[in-house]
Amino acid sequence: MHAVVLHIWPVLAVWLVAVNGLDFILMGVDKRRAQRGAWRIPERTFFLVALLGGTLGAILGMRHFRHKTKHWYFWYGLPLLLVLQVALCGLLWWRFP
Repeated sequence: MHAVVLHIWPVLAVWLVAVNGLDFILMGVDKRRAQRGAWRIPERTFFLVALLGGTLGAILGMRHFRHKTKHWYFWYGLPLLLVLQVALCGLLWWRFP
């Protein structure tokens, strides 16, 4: 079992880079679409990708593109979700070093 756990961390790292990059890019694409009056990406898509680990990318995208900053559920919800995810990673790291 211990050998399997050792292989999880690199896979998790790659996954987190990918979903954070995705949420960052989605913020930029949606901001551009908003400026052009085009079809928008649903807000639940941002939260779904964030729940899958892309929270930091969503927060950085939100700030970088100045997008979704007036919605309280983005402003407070994403940082809260990030804190919970970091705590979960800490718990997993403590349990499966």
